[in-house]
Amino acid sequence: MNQLNLFELIKKPYKITKPIRLIELFAGIGAQAAALKRLHVRYENYRVIEVDQHAVDSYNEIHNTDFNVSDITKITADDLHIVNRDQYEYIVTYSFPCQDLSKSGKGLGMGKGSGTRSGLLWEVERLLKECVELPQILLMENVPDVVGKKNIKDFLQWQSVLESLGYSNYIECLNAKDYGIPQTRNRAYMVSILGDYFYKFPEPKPLELCLKDMLEDTVDESYFLNREQLVKVLSGKFDQHRRIMDISKLCSTLTTKPERIYGEIDSEMKLENEHILYGIVPMILASKTRSIVECIAMKENTKKGYAIAEDGDGVYIDRPHQKRGVVQKGMIQTLKTASHDVAVVSKMNDGRAFYVRTLTALEYWRLMGFNDEDYEKAAKVSSKTQLYKQAGNSIVVDVLEAIFKQFF
Repeated sequence: MNQLNLFELIKKPYKITKPIRLIELFAGIGAQAAALKRLHVRYENYRVIEVDQHAVDSYNEIHNTDFNVSDITKITADDLHIVNRDQYEYIVTYSFPCQDLSKSGKGLGMGKGSGTRSGLLWEVERLLKECVELPQILLMENVPDVVGKKNIKDFLQWQSVLESLGYSNYIECLNAKDYGIPQTRNRAYMVSILGDYFYKFPEPKPLELCLKDMLEDTVDESYFLNREQLVKVLSGKFDQHRRIMDISKLCSTLTTKPERIYGEIDSEMKLENEHILYGIVPMILASKTRSIVECIAMKENTKKGYAIAEDGDGVYIDRPHQKRGVVQKGMIQTLKTASHDVAVVSKMNDGRAFYVRTLTALEYWRLMGFNDEDYEKAAKVSSKTQLYKQAGNSIVVDVLEAIFKQFF
């Protein structure tokens, strides 16, 4: 019998039976609240601790609340006001800053007393130790580096703190693509339950949506890459690699010169500037066993030097020659806090040429599991720049929904 099954026999799973009071530390735009709302359970947005005024503005619009900006370093357990635990289930979520943990950061870590942004984790320890009544459930979310080689010592120290307070900890890395959203976004989650209880993370499920399902029907031409930008991302090695995928699939050359396809599309589709809307001639892959597939070749840091992207694939456009996994088939790469990093490859309406464009802010929000109504509410009070940032800093609602559902 494996350890997992043994835990299931010895420990009981914790089930929520009372109304939930949700306390969101580092709340952002409230992905946790959105997940509980989707589950149609009894909950209230009890406390929100968030230092970003723009995020708080969006939170209030989305969740119909009236919270103010608050700094976790300046509050006490009294501000959390955990009382009457016999009547309420208290869930405290803490997606503390990841900047000093992730590979794209400077690796400053989250050590206790380090003064780093990720070191704000230890403010959660202070608050918990001040509590007269502890919350029944804690939920952490962060980048997988939180349990990586550089940070594992500090993370184990954090787990020991929680165990000393009486919590049972369960940690798992979950990817958004395994829970309904076509985004490759792997994150570490830890569920901590007060008492000797067992928790089992949700099982992955087949992905039914693709990136194209999440896209707007029409977007402004400003999202399209121009010729200069395309030169930086399209592979120049294609002429030397006439056969790709396998020897039975032969390809024509590609070009970034607009005049090559002027005669192939209607004149109404030409733009006054040189945007990619009319700038890529697709390669044709012919096979006896496969129908014709149109594609383009993107630069990639591999021996071959390129990766093939087809209609509806997500692609890296920020220094792709330095990266691997430049193309995600039918999905998008991990969304960051700005829109310059990733794009989507799509066909033009006539089906004879491709364009490459960045994602809209609405598409960002959809790919984080928020609905269009949530986005429209936030867009009333936040700029496009802030909307990208808020989505990139958030948590995929569908993953949170699956995690919370295990308690019911």
